[in-house]
Amino acid sequence: MNQAAVAEGRAAAGLVLPPLPDDLRRQEAHAPVREGEPLIAILARERQALDRANARQGRTVEFYDDLTSRYGTRR
Repeated sequence: MNQAAVAEGRAAAGLVLPPLPDDLRRQEAHAPVREGEPLIAILARERQALDRANARQGRTVEFYDDLTSRYGTRR
């Protein structure tokens, strides 16, 4: 019961979370495919795009972990 009261109090206090960085909302596009281009070049660009997407996901996790460390744990 005490935990419920604490949760209700926090909700009533209007905790304001920091905004999610714009970079973390961005979607990574596939590498463009140009006619006549070697497949290995397309694959290399696609892998670079995947690396960028994975790095962005890592920053998202860091952002979330920072929030939970400052404002409480996940339920």
